[in-house]
Amino acid sequence: MGLLRVESTQTRHNNPIDMLEELVSVNEWRHERSGDEEMVVEFRGQWCEYRMFFVWQEDLGALYFSCLLDMKIPTGKRPPVAELLSMINERLWLGHFDLCTEEAAPMYRHTVLLRGTNGIVAEQLEDLLETAIGECERFYPAFQFTLWGGKKPQEAMEAAMLETVGEA
Repeated sequence: MGLLRVESTQTRHNNPIDMLEELVSVNEWRHERSGDEEMVVEFRGQWCEYRMFFVWQEDLGALYFSCLLDMKIPTGKRPPVAELLSMINERLWLGHFDLCTEEAAPMYRHTVLLRGTNGIVAEQLEDLLETAIGECERFYPAFQFTLWGGKKPQEAMEAAMLETVGEA
C-alpha cells in the first residue's frame, strides 16, 4: 500500500508505543502520548479525519488499537448501522468494526499479541496502520450511504463495493 514511511527495519522495541511514536513522527502525523502505555494519533484520510488510540498492556503482551471515524450515528440510525457493521465484519480478515457508544461513531479495532516475542518491528505497525486505514477508507462510503443516502445496509454495501475504473 505504501501509505507510511518507515525508517527503521528489524529494530525491535519492548514497548510498541515507543516505535509507534517514531513512526508517526517520521510521517508528521499529529499525536499525543499521554503516558508510557498510551498514544492518540490523528490522520487525515480521503474521506475524513481518523482518531487512532493505542494502548500497550505489558502484562498481557498486547497492543490494543482502535481507529475512530469522524462521524456521528444518530440514535434512530443505530439499528441499520448495526446491521451494516455485521455485513462489513463478515468481509474482514483482520480486526473488526464496532460502534463506540461513548462517541456514537463507528470504529475499527484490532489487538496485536506480542507475548513470547522479542518485541515489535516497524513493519508490523506499518501493516496494522495500513490495514486499518485501508478498511476505514473502503467502508466509509457504506456508512454514509446508510446514514445520509437513504440506502438500506445491503444496498449501501453494494454501492460502496463498486469498483470504479479511471477518474471523472
